[in-house]
Amino acid sequence: MITGNYPNLRLRRSRKNDWSRRLIQENNLSSSDFILPIFLIDGKNIKQSIKTMPDVYRYTINTLGIIVDRAIKNKIPMVALFPYTNKTKKNDIGTEALNEDNLVCRAIQYIKKRYKNEIGIMCDVALDPYTSHGHDGLIKSGYVLNDETIEVLINQSLLQAEIGCDVLAPSDMMDGRIGKIRKALDKEGHEMVQILSYAVKYASSFYGPFRDAVGSKGLLKGDKKNYQMDFRNSNEAIREVALDIKEGADMVMVKPGMPYLDIIKTLKDKFKIPVLAYQVSGEYSLLSNSIKKGLIDKNSVLESLISFKRAGANAIVSYYADRINNLIK
Repeated sequence: MITGNYPNLRLRRSRKNDWSRRLIQENNLSSSDFILPIFLIDGKNIKQSIKTMPDVYRYTINTLGIIVDRAIKNKIPMVALFPYTNKTKKNDIGTEALNEDNLVCRAIQYIKKRYKNEIGIMCDVALDPYTSHGHDGLIKSGYVLNDETIEVLINQSLLQAEIGCDVLAPSDMMDGRIGKIRKALDKEGHEMVQILSYAVKYASSFYGPFRDAVGSKGLLKGDKKNYQMDFRNSNEAIREVALDIKEGADMVMVKPGMPYLDIIKTLKDKFKIPVLAYQVSGEYSLLSNSIKKGLIDKNSVLESLISFKRAGANAIVSYYADRINNLIK
């Protein structure tokens, strides 16, 4: 579409002054656009740094208040809980995922008791933090089983919902799990618990620091390419989201984020469903380490986050979330 000709039209006119640039901004950020991931660890009085993720920590249950208080002060709508599971509690079938006294369940109870509904809680539904082989499901002959894994995920979902989780986030990429989880939740009276489906989760090289954060680094046997998406594909993402919407997903996730901005835009334009993006650990660590080394300016963080909104993301899971008010000033 042609809108005019130079010199009658000078697009730089509106860029000259700060007030004018602000007046016509097409996209912006607020704290309401973010979900803050929190890593949990057993013990007491511990705030443990994560070597591969600068300025990100693991928290014991009794120190959770440090980070949740900050999230609420910054008006972040929701936190996402991820456990660092001790190797002694891991096995081939991820039994600890169904332990009502596991880290995630205790964290849900702590947050709900202390903060009521001041902030939402999102819980990962997958077995990889709990399996000794590092995969998201049950394995037979080196292959991750679909239907058998779903049965475990249903029980994990019901447990988290009963404890008080607000948003269940299946990240396992098993076919059909959204419909079966939704049916089980409704049957047990949890019809108001939301499902955020990791409908589009790519087999990516950007997950490395996260695996360190949850204690699965070095445990993964093989790769996850037989159930996570091929990064060469985009039409497949449309099919995945279409399936999950029909099965009852309230929101969908694209993971990783920045390498897949085209996917975010395509899904938002096609389905009009809330689409979330995950600025994953690899993206975060690349930015943070580059800033610390002086390779790029700290404003690159804001630039990267705005790219998600420009692509159409309703919200962003980001490790910068608890610092967002300083970034958007």
